[in-house]
Parts: sequence; C-alpha cells; structure tokens
Amino acid sequence: MNWHEKKKREYGGMIQTRSDLPAASRIVVKVGSSSISGDRAHQMEGLVDALAACRARGQDVILVSSGAIAIGMPYLKLDNRPLDLATQQAAAAVGQNYLMGRYQDLFERYTITTAQVLLTVGDIDNDVHRLNAQRTIERLLGLGVVPIVNENDTVATQEIRFGDNDRLAALVADVVGADALVLLSDVDSLYTAPPGKPEAKRIDHVNFGDDLSWVELEVSAVNSVGTGGAITKVSAARVANQAGIPVLLAATDQVGSALAGADGGTWFAPAVN
Repeated sequence: MNWHEKKKREYGGMIQTRSDLPAASRIVVKVGSSSISGDRAHQMEGLVDALAACRARGQDVILVSSGAIAIGMPYLKLDNRPLDLATQQAAAAVGQNYLMGRYQDLFERYTITTAQVLLTVGDIDNDVHRLNAQRTIERLLGLGVVPIVNENDTVATQEIRFGDNDRLAALVADVVGADALVLLSDVDSLYTAPPGKPEAKRIDHVNFGDDLSWVELEVSAVNSVGTGGAITKVSAARVANQAGIPVLLAATDQVGSALAGADGGTWFAPAVN
C-alpha cells in the first residue's frame, strides 16, 4: 500500500459536510485570477489570514493560485489579457515572480514560508513526474511550508495544458491525498442560472452523480484577466468527487468562515467507495 492509498484509507469519508472542514487533515484551496488582482487584490490578505488559521489548527494547506498573467500584465503595459501564447507566457513569467513575492510578504506575518510549485499536464500524466511532485509537496508540508501551485505557463502549450486552475486543483488534490478541495470564486455558490438573472437560485448541495443538465451553467470564458466560470468548477468538482474528495465552492471574500465550517457555498459530495 503506497502513501496515497494509506492516507485515503485512514481519512477517507471523515469529511462528510462543510461543517467538518476544520477537522480535515489536509486541504487544497484554489483561488482564481479575478479574485486576487485589480480591484480585488486586497482579498489576498484575507485569503492568507484564513490559510494561516488552518495551519494554526494543525492542518496541511496547499494553495493553487492563478494570477501570474493578470499580475504580470501591468508590468508589460498590457491593458487586456494577451491572446497569443508567447505574450501570455511572457506575462506569466513576469507575474509569477511578483505573485509569489506578494504571497510571501503576507505569509511572513505568520512566520510561514511559501514554496513555488509549477506543474504541467505532462507532470500529472507522467508517473515519475507525478511521484516526484507528490514527494516534493509532502516534504514541503513536513517542513512547515505552504506550497503554492500554478500551471507552468512558460512551457505549457495551447494543445497540452490544464486550461484552467480549477482542473489543476482537482488533480493536485488527488495527487496529495487531500481530505477536501475548496474552490474560491467571485460568486458565493453554484446557482441554477447565472446569478445576475432574477430566476437564479442558490444550490446548497450536489450529490455525486446528480444530473445538472437542468442548471444553466455559464460557459468557460476568457475575460480581461483569466479563464474559467461555473462550468469549469463543476467539472473540477466532478474530477475530485470521483477520487473520493468532497468539494466546497465558496466566495473568496468569505474564505475564513468557509474554512472554519460555516454554512454557505455549494457542497459537492464525493463518490462513496
């Protein structure tokens, strides 16, 4: 039995509802570009405060953070997200440096060290690379470090890439044997229709295998800073649920209460093995 299988056997099924999140041994948290850049850049501080509180509870925390391209754009005097791959990669190369610097400055208030982990689809698909990534993250956690994961945009191609960090977060949660995955968004929950529509109603709970064809999901789109939408989060939740990992979709500005087990957001229950 390898480490991943052993951990799943020990902890699998322990996290049944959102109120159990404070008892999780290991949590993966994903945040998108639009939640930590531009007018919402201040939300990084609240996010770090919430992750530090998890650490204080004795929980392992892995952060999957978008934002490199969005943060790099102003330094390259770009007003909108570039469409060509080379400029996206250039913006990511510049922005990743500033992104990690901002995170480290914020975590420094809690004397917490961060580490950059950049992954590609090939790293997840390749057994050797996957195992090395797993070992590295495990060792970082053992040393008290918070790993911050992002897609390695500078080497990824349009044809072979995660496409959005929601999927990356689900795969990372599986790789590290997480007890729960929290997907943070500008929207506080999954709704029956885009939340701007008057008929939209909040969905509190989704069981594994539930048919969501009746839900009007926003298609994945590229905006001025990033990619994603409700459809990518539901898809990522399905991936994590299939691996036995529960998922909470919640608002970035409510991350502290969400990780503390408060009501709110949308809970995606995992497959029962």
